[in-house]
Amino acid sequence: MKKLVLSALFFLPLLTGCRNNMEKETTGAAVPPGYSLEPHRPQFHFTPEKMWMNDPNGMVYYDGEYHLFYQYYPDSTVWGPMHWGHAVSRDLVNWEHLPIALYPDSLGYIFSGSAVVDRNNTSGLGENGKPPLIAIFTHHSEEKAKAGRQDFQYQSIAYSNDRGRTWTKYAGNPVVPNTEKIRDFRDPKVIWDEASQQWIMVFAAQDHVKFWGSPDLINWTHLSDFGREWGSHGGVWECPDLFPIQEENSGETKWVMLLSINPGGPNGGSATQYFVGHFDGKKFTLDPSFAPQVSGEKAVWLDYGPDDYAGVTWSDIPKADGRRIFLGWMSNWDYATVVPTETWRSAMTLPRKLTLKQTAAGLRLLSQPVKELESLRGEVFSLEGQTVERELDMGGQSGVSPSQMEVILEAELPEGPETDFGIALSNSKGEKYRIGYNAAKNEFYSDRTKAGVTGFSEKFAAKIHTAPRISTERALRLHLFFDVASCEMFADGGEVVMTEAFFPSEDFSEVKLYSSGGDVKVIEARVYPLNKAVFR
Repeated sequence: MKKLVLSALFFLPLLTGCRNNMEKETTGAAVPPGYSLEPHRPQFHFTPEKMWMNDPNGMVYYDGEYHLFYQYYPDSTVWGPMHWGHAVSRDLVNWEHLPIALYPDSLGYIFSGSAVVDRNNTSGLGENGKPPLIAIFTHHSEEKAKAGRQDFQYQSIAYSNDRGRTWTKYAGNPVVPNTEKIRDFRDPKVIWDEASQQWIMVFAAQDHVKFWGSPDLINWTHLSDFGREWGSHGGVWECPDLFPIQEENSGETKWVMLLSINPGGPNGGSATQYFVGHFDGKKFTLDPSFAPQVSGEKAVWLDYGPDDYAGVTWSDIPKADGRRIFLGWMSNWDYATVVPTETWRSAMTLPRKLTLKQTAAGLRLLSQPVKELESLRGEVFSLEGQTVERELDMGGQSGVSPSQMEVILEAELPEGPETDFGIALSNSKGEKYRIGYNAAKNEFYSDRTKAGVTGFSEKFAAKIHTAPRISTERALRLHLFFDVASCEMFADGGEVVMTEAFFPSEDFSEVKLYSSGGDVKVIEARVYPLNKAVFR
């Protein structure tokens, strides 16, 4: 550890050639030349090698590997006929790109879904005494949609007996036909419910979700519906997730349902809300301590930033691990198809551990970056006991680049409501990104209005994005990750999260802490340069 202690300023300077130096690391042959040096390409977030990517799909852990499938169009950098792209990781940090897993067929495009390990071979699709991997997805018939029919989406399955490397679609697809003729009838998430001894499928149906049950992943029965009267309905419901989780305070098991919506997010466009309740093997009901938070048109949001959507959690994490690990699509349908990247579009968020805790606002899901990301850290620079009087410059020659860094910061706010405190990134062209906390409004904010290229969409930088603070403590805790063209903030131990993409015309090269309306005491600050993850 290297510690900096200065009376008025502290210096955590930059190595402007950092990305070029990191490119010398060994990467696999599958990655195109210059992959890591493309403008705006993240260095430790997952991105496709090329072309279009959106929702994470089929996330399942099996035989030491985290599988990430994703909505993928291999022929363009804009959305088109959907496939399932595929990658695997052993540590949630470094990824191996694999061939496309599922292609469109006569039943339609391959829309979002999930995957499970069928450990007891309930489907009968396993071989040689080993459990098969079963993918559950939505078939989308563009032909039926263009013909004006309403029943053009339905749920199907595929199976793999070689660790997910090749897949066979079930001959009896679809396994859940669209007999109700609902237009938006998609995105199945399947789990095994031990209490009711059945597979449970939850999927979106326009303005609500449907629960179905099955003994074998093939024959399904409708159980119940949920949601028409709850949560935000500013747009179509999509990409639900359902899982049990222990409340940290009491140890009691609750059930959480994630639900993405587009449009209707708290800062415009796409976002993910969630519900906390109980599931009895047939129906999902809200917990009484949570219900008042989401009645009518109100919602509780997993991430208040504009760029975390369609996220779900990994299935089959070993019990010895016990974590509920989440990953989202780091974009927004308001502008996803027009962002200024040339050979590829969009990235995934960092993987996050979800926990459930009783807070000042009631039951809340907390999000924190997974511990595996610590493997990317370089030598730490540490600061404590300093005071921010307007600005503290983090410049110099220390080798910490604001384009690839992690900041863990605890600061004591002064008495009174006037403080505005945060961190600002800038470059030689005068472009600036700010993220911080406004005490007068009791809200966090993320400001990309002057952070670079914005003209591709009138919605992209139309306003500063905000999130209400839950904690009432004077001590403010921020955990931030900056990766070339994005910021992810985990505030107050993960009570409030904001994810934001931006597109500076050159990499940010300067970083400062700032305050107005009162001096802010830095209790502790740790800044880590982050190495490039390996993608091959």
